[in-house]
Amino acid sequence: MSTITIVGNLGNEPELRFTSSGVAVAKFSVGVNRRVRDDAGNWTDGPTSWHDVAAWQHLAEHVAESLQKGTRVIVTGTLEQRSWDDPDNPGKKKYAWQITAQNVGVDLTFGTATFQKSVKSGAPADPNDPWATASRTRPHSAPAPAGAGPGYSQEPPF
Repeated sequence: MSTITIVGNLGNEPELRFTSSGVAVAKFSVGVNRRVRDDAGNWTDGPTSWHDVAAWQHLAEHVAESLQKGTRVIVTGTLEQRSWDDPDNPGKKKYAWQITAQNVGVDLTFGTATFQKSVKSGAPADPNDPWATASRTRPHSAPAPAGAGPGYSQEPPF
């Protein structure tokens, strides 16, 4: 199997379904545009390549809850070819490529996002997990420590 990473926009709303054994699967498509220079030296969008993506289990549920058509995403996964018998031409096979997602994230190149860690339903937050107990507010500034010297600032260096 080949690993692939694509960056593009969701072409449709993720479709969440469950297998007969209760496993979640989300299917969606991602359109990838290459930027190309025309003869005048201007950048333009090239043709769109569409990729079918399937996400499974918790990732599927998170994708369906978090993303919508048009969201710019980064998808990493395995590239697999599927085949099936063509119902219109008996005895003839059809083929398609699909990415089975291992990771899906929002591309922050052109926007911002807020992350919320999910907690298993009914389970209390782990007190040893710094993300589960972290505050979303900045602590109040404390006075500079003695001997900090000139130019000391409580502000982060970014």
